[in-house]
Amino acid sequence: MYFLSSEEITKWQELGNKIVSEDMPPENFDAGIKPFLKPVFLCYAGVKLFMNNKSELGIKWLREGALDEQEGLFFNAFLSGFIERQNGKLIMPAVAFEDPAPYIHFAGVPAMETARVNFLDHCAKSLPVFKKPFSILDIGTGDGGLLIRLLRHLRNAGNISEIEEIGIVDASKAMCDMAKEKIAAEFPDIPINAVHSKIQDFSEIISRKYDVAMSSLAYHHMPMDDKIRHMKTLEPHIDHFLLFEIEANHETPEMDSPELITSIYQNYGRMVDYVFSHDAPVDIVVKCVDCFLMTEVASFLIQPRGVRTDYHMLRTQWYKVFSEGLGNNFKCICDCNANSDQYLNLFTLHYARG
Repeated sequence: MYFLSSEEITKWQELGNKIVSEDMPPENFDAGIKPFLKPVFLCYAGVKLFMNNKSELGIKWLREGALDEQEGLFFNAFLSGFIERQNGKLIMPAVAFEDPAPYIHFAGVPAMETARVNFLDHCAKSLPVFKKPFSILDIGTGDGGLLIRLLRHLRNAGNISEIEEIGIVDASKAMCDMAKEKIAAEFPDIPINAVHSKIQDFSEIISRKYDVAMSSLAYHHMPMDDKIRHMKTLEPHIDHFLLFEIEANHETPEMDSPELITSIYQNYGRMVDYVFSHDAPVDIVVKCVDCFLMTEVASFLIQPRGVRTDYHMLRTQWYKVFSEGLGNNFKCICDCNANSDQYLNLFTLHYARG
C-alpha cells in the first residue's frame, strides 16, 4: 500500500479547500500530482465536494478521475456508479450484515478464498497439539463457514480430536442464527454457545475459558481503544488468539482526509475489483458491492471516527493492540501474509500465552 508524504498531505488539503471555495472544475487539472496519485487526488476532491453539498461538481471530479484509472484500481468508476445508483447521493443504502448474502458472496471470491486457505494453514502450523477436549470462541463469526473449515482442518492436521464446546458471537442476528444452524449441522453432538451481541458488550459477560479465540474480518469494527479494552477483558479467558484481517490505514485518519481517501482508494478499489472480476449473476455482484463494500465506504466518507463502522489498522497498530491488550504473558508466534499485492494485504496473526 502506498502512503502520502507529509508535504503531499498539506498540498492536497490546500488544493482541496481551493477547489471547494472556487467551485473549480476538473477539466485539465494539473497541479504537479504524481501520475499514479492523480486519480486518487481526483477522488479526494470529489469526496470533499460532496461533503460540502456540491454533489454535481463532485461527481464530475469522480468521473474525470475514472478516465486515468488503471492496474485493476477503478475506485472512481466504482464510487461514481454507486452514487448514481443511489440517485446522486453519497449515502449508506443498507445496514452492513443485516443481510448475510453480500458478505458470503465476497468471502467466496478467488482472492479471498486463497487468503482463507492460507489462514487455515497458518493456524495448523502455529497451534500446538491439544491432548484434551478442545474449545474455541469465534468472535464475529459471520455465517460460521470459516470456523467450520478451521475445525475440520485442525482435525485433519492432528491438532485437535475431541471438541468440548464451540462459542460464537456476532452483532448480526441473521449471521448468528445462520452460523449456529450451519455449525450444528456439521457438529451435531457438540455444545454451541451462540450469543447475539456486539463484541464490546460480549467481553463483559464471558464466563468460561476457551483454548482458542479467533476473529476473521470482525475486530476492525471498533476503534483501537475499544479493541485494547476488549482484549484486556478477554485475556484471562483464552490461551491463543487467531486474527485474520485486512491491513489498511483506516484507524486514525479523520473523515475526508487525504490519508483516509488514499487508503480507501487502494483497499476498496482492489476489493470491489475482486467482486466484479468474479463470474456471478449481475444482481448478486451489485448487491455485494452496494450493500456490503460500498456501504462500508460510505460510512468512512460521511461518518466521523467514533460513529463509522470500520477501523481497519496497519500491522504496527495491531501489534500495539495485542501488546497492551493481552500483555506480556502472550507472545506472537505467527505473523504471515495470507494474500497480498501492492494495494491490499490480508494477514494472519497468532498470539499465544507463554
